[in-house]
Amino acid sequence: MASFVLYIDLDTIDVSNLNRQFLFQKKHVGRSKSQVRKKSKLNPDYNVEFFRQFTLVMNALDNRAARNHVNRMCLAADIPLIESGTAGYLGQVTVIKKGVTECYECQPKPTQKTFPGCTIRNTPSEPIHCIVWAKYLFNQLFGEEDADQEVSPDRADPEAAWEPAEAEARALASNEDGEIKRVSTKEWAKSTGYDPVKLFTKLFKDDIRYLLTMDKLWRKRKPPVPLDWAEVQKQEENKSDQQNESSAVLKDQQVLNVRSYADLFSKSVKTLSLHLAEKADGEALIWDKDDPSAMDFVTSAANLRMHVFGMNMKSRFDIKSMAGNIIPAIATTNAVIAGLIVLEGLKILSGKIDQCRTIFLNKQPNPRKKLLVPCALDPPNPNCYVCASKPEVTVKLNTHKVTVLTLQDKILKEKFAMVAPDVQIEDGKGTILISSEEGETEANNHRKLSDFGIRNGSRLQADDFLQDYTLLINVLHSEDLEKDVEFEVVGDAPERIGPKPSEPTSRNISNGSDDGAQPSTSTAAEQDDVVVVDSEDEGTSSNADDAEGRSRKRKLEKGCECGGAKRARAEQEQDDLMIVESEDEGASCSLGEEENRSHKRKLEEKGCECIGAKSVC
Repeated sequence: MASFVLYIDLDTIDVSNLNRQFLFQKKHVGRSKSQVRKKSKLNPDYNVEFFRQFTLVMNALDNRAARNHVNRMCLAADIPLIESGTAGYLGQVTVIKKGVTECYECQPKPTQKTFPGCTIRNTPSEPIHCIVWAKYLFNQLFGEEDADQEVSPDRADPEAAWEPAEAEARALASNEDGEIKRVSTKEWAKSTGYDPVKLFTKLFKDDIRYLLTMDKLWRKRKPPVPLDWAEVQKQEENKSDQQNESSAVLKDQQVLNVRSYADLFSKSVKTLSLHLAEKADGEALIWDKDDPSAMDFVTSAANLRMHVFGMNMKSRFDIKSMAGNIIPAIATTNAVIAGLIVLEGLKILSGKIDQCRTIFLNKQPNPRKKLLVPCALDPPNPNCYVCASKPEVTVKLNTHKVTVLTLQDKILKEKFAMVAPDVQIEDGKGTILISSEEGETEANNHRKLSDFGIRNGSRLQADDFLQDYTLLINVLHSEDLEKDVEFEVVGDAPERIGPKPSEPTSRNISNGSDDGAQPSTSTAAEQDDVVVVDSEDEGTSSNADDAEGRSRKRKLEKGCECGGAKRARAEQEQDDLMIVESEDEGASCSLGEEENRSHKRKLEEKGCECIGAKSVC
C-alpha cells in the first residue's frame, strides 16, 4: 500500500507571510498556498471517511473553530491527532487519541473577550476600545455596513439616562456648527463627498459634544474633549508627543502629535474614497492591516479618539499589532515545534503511543536549565461534551426569550462548534426544531423556545452528521440570568451578548497566516488557544534560596499533578493563552542511589514516573 502525505491549506499567500515561510516568494502573493506547494488537489469533501484514510493527522491551525472541527473528525474516525501551536518563544505539542487522552475540548477554553457596544461608542477607557471603534468606522464609511458596528453615540445606553427635553435641546445645540443630522454614517459621508474636514468635525467634535449631553456618563468619568479642525491645524506638524525624535526609532514606532494624525486622517480618507469610487456599484472595501491606506486610517482615527478621551496615543506599530491581533512568531520556535511534532508522529507510527507526551517549550530555562518540559498525557475528561461516550450538557436560559435562531447560531454553532446541526425535541413526538436542510425549518427561526413546549427539564438532541457528533442538551429554564447574559452552560462562564470586536493579543497563541508586517501569527477573532507551559520558576536562578527549595520539595511530595496545575492555572487566565505551571520543575531524579530508589517509589505511588532527570506525572 502506497504511503502519501496530503497538504491542506485553504489560505492564500500574504505579503507578510514572506518573513518566515521560506517556500513562498514575492511573486506568489495572492496565490493559493496549496498550489504553490504543488501538492495534491484539495478534496472538497472532508468528512469522517476522508479522515479515516490516514494513519495520523498533524494540526498546524490558527483558530479554535478549525481545531474543534479537526478534533471531532479525528475522534469520529478514531485517528490519532497531533495538536500544536506557538506564541512567540512559547510552544506546545500534544497528542490526542480517542479513549486514551484528553481531546482538544476536554477542558473549557476561555471565551474571547468582547466589549459592550456602549463602551465602544460612548465611554472608551482603553486604547483597544478606540482601535475597535476605528475599524468599525472603516466599515461604516468604506466597507460593508453592519448594524452591530455602529460608531455614532449610543442614545440607548442605559447608563446615560437624562431628561429627554433637556437632552434634545443640548443635542440640537451640539449640531448647530456642522448642521449634522443623525443619519447613516455612510450616507452622510457620501453626501459630503467624503470631505475629510466634515468627517473630522462630525466624528471628533459634534459627536463628542453630543456625548457630553449625556450627563450621567461623566459623573464618575473624565469627560472627553472635542477637537476643532481649525485649532488642530494651528499646531506644529510632525512632532512626537513623546519627544521621540531619535533617528534610531523606526517611523512606524513613533507617536506623532494630534496635528499629524489629523493630516494623516485627511489623506487616508481621500485615498480610500478614491479606491471605493473605482469599485463597481454595491462593492465595498475590505479592511486589511497590510493595506497602507487602511492602516493609516485606523491609526489616525484611533489616535484622535484616544486623545479626545484623554488616553496616551499609540504608534502605528502598536496599533497594527492590536488591530491585526498580531503577536510575534519566531522562526526558531516554529522549527522546534515542527521537530517535536515529527518526533511524536514517529512514536505513533512505531506503535508506541504510550510513550507520547505533551511537550512544552518555555521562554526561559527552568532551574534545571531545561527549555523543553514533557508531561504525561492526561486521560479523557468523563464529563467532556465532545469525547464522552454519551455527550451531554446542561444549558441555562430563559425559554420565553431565547429564539430558535439564537439556539442554532449562538449556542450550537458558536458555543458548541457544530457545523450543520439538526435538533429534535425529546417530547415523544420527535418534533424537529432545527433542520440542516436549507429552508426546511426557517419559519421557526424567530419563534421562542417556549412556543414549542420547551420548558425547564426539556431535553433536546442535536446531531451534526458532518462531524458524526450527537449532543444531548438539558434545558434549565431561568429568569434570573445576569444582565446581558443570554445563556449559560452549567459549569462554564456566562455567555454575554454583544458584538465581537478584535482584541489585543499579547497572549494569544497561533500558528496562522493572518500576518502583519512584523513576524506574526493569527487573529484573536479566530480564537486560537493552545495550551502553553510557562514554568513558575522562570526568571529565577538555579540557585533558588532554601525557602523556595523547601516549597518545591513540599509540592513534589504532594505529587506531580501536571494536569491539575493546568486546570488550576487555566481558570485564572482570561485570555486565550493558557499558561501552565509544572509543579515538579526543579525536582531531580539524579539523587544518590538509595535516595533515588526511595524518591522513585514515592513518585510511583503518586502515579508519576522519571524520564531522564525529570519527574513526570
